[in-house]
Amino acid sequence: MPTTGLSLVRQHTETIKPPRALWVPFEFGRPLGAPNNPAFQRQVLLAALKLLEAPEGPVVLTDFPQNAPVSAEEPPVLACPYVPPAEESNTTDAEKFCQAFKTEMASLRPWYELAMQKRKRTTLGLSRLSLDEMTDFICSFLAEAPLKNPRQDIPLASELRYAADDLKAYYNEAVTAQPGMETSDSKLLAKWFWENTVAGKVLKTVREACARSQDKALQGVAAGQLVPRGFAPTPAPRPEPPK
Repeated sequence: MPTTGLSLVRQHTETIKPPRALWVPFEFGRPLGAPNNPAFQRQVLLAALKLLEAPEGPVVLTDFPQNAPVSAEEPPVLACPYVPPAEESNTTDAEKFCQAFKTEMASLRPWYELAMQKRKRTTLGLSRLSLDEMTDFICSFLAEAPLKNPRQDIPLASELRYAADDLKAYYNEAVTAQPGMETSDSKLLAKWFWENTVAGKVLKTVREACARSQDKALQGVAAGQLVPRGFAPTPAPRPEPPK
């Protein structure tokens, strides 16, 4: 059966040598270019299907000639929702941190619900936790109490990774439902989440807690599955041995 496909990494495709492939110069996760642009996405798909008519072979690798369209408008300035500090004097710093996290989550809820209405789908669900359960579970890594796994079918470290993925999806889906964010740049979204939201700060703190854990699986999650390398805090340099 004749086949064709899209390639995001040309070097890999040259090595694998599929029968037909269209290399596209787009960022990872967006093989059809910018989202919410069906006309451009149709061009990409038609170019890939056109390779089925190519007379030469057995390997055909063609470059798509266009970059993804970029809006002429100035990129929107993403503002983090205002989260008032907790006033209770008898709460710990960790409890205040978690309360700010929950307040921020709640402030994005209307935008997330609007996104659901517009798109009729969501990418949340890996953790199988409700938003409130997910928030409490992630906050539990900031407390001194023993950790509890809300699921018995997968390890604690896996559930943490899934909850973190759901959290990031919730924020991205909510913020891209706002005006002017339909074709948002993924780098802009990542910078906003990791540098300007309480949720980003919470995941960084959870990462540090997991790195100090005696659980090897949690250490592994902290090493590279919670926070992207470009936004992870730089580890302190090891002291040099005495000469």
